[in-house]
Amino acid sequence: MSKRNVTVRMKADYEYEAVNQQGNKVQIDMYDAPDKRAQSPMDLLLSALGGCASVDAVLMMKKKRKEILDFYVEVEGIRNEGIPAFYTDIHLKFILVSPNANEEEFAKVVALSVEKYCSVSSSLKSRVTFSSEVKKAL
Repeated sequence: MSKRNVTVRMKADYEYEAVNQQGNKVQIDMYDAPDKRAQSPMDLLLSALGGCASVDAVLMMKKKRKEILDFYVEVEGIRNEGIPAFYTDIHLKFILVSPNANEEEFAKVVALSVEKYCSVSSSLKSRVTFSSEVKKAL
């Protein structure tokens, strides 16, 4: 079993910073436009899914010796109207620019990536248990 840790620290009422064990930082904010300077936690969830699925898809295409001139994924999440406003649907649109790949083989690679290899999509589909504890520091 592999364990990961991040620490999320408040910088201001609507601003936070997440730091992993290696010291990599991600800025988070809950502002509305035009004050928004970072992604919200729900944006980060979509980014994590798109990033995870992208890495696997690109690596599989390169393993098939396909040239990649450009690649990106547009991720759209539909949220519940009430509170909590969780995602009810997520759609990923994968775009590949390649002179020697066809859409059918790319579709198979994307399906494998999203449905089998991506840890983020697997986490979203699974039953994750949550626990918490509270500690007041002086």
